[in-house]
Amino acid sequence: MGELFSHPVAVRYLEVDAQGVVFNSWYLAYFDDAMTAFLKARGLPYSTMVEAGYDVQLVRSEIDWRSGVRWQDEIEVVVATARIGRTSFALDFEVRRDGSEVTCTGRTVYVVIATDGSGKREIPALIADALGEPAPLRA
Repeated sequence: MGELFSHPVAVRYLEVDAQGVVFNSWYLAYFDDAMTAFLKARGLPYSTMVEAGYDVQLVRSEIDWRSGVRWQDEIEVVVATARIGRTSFALDFEVRRDGSEVTCTGRTVYVVIATDGSGKREIPALIADALGEPAPLRA
């Protein structure tokens, strides 16, 4: 299950700044939305994970921009599992315009936590299975 997942994004007018490009904070929202779609496509809807007593908490993000994305550009967010640890995992993201041009790359690290507030947990099988084998997009 190391294949890439692609999530289409419709750039909304309100996401564009005075420079005419998507404002940087929106990329984290795109990544978060793509992460939940990625898990769902791999058999783990977010609600199922929460009902099983687990959630994920973002603890680190890295973003590198190559070119700006503009309103009405056709983009997709490509997602791949980058790393799986004992209690955390990393996902890699690429924002692609017109199906191929990479405009931005990112990596987020998530820690698995218990929904009852008791703290972090080892990654359970249901999350590990949905993540699949790591196939990083970034070095």
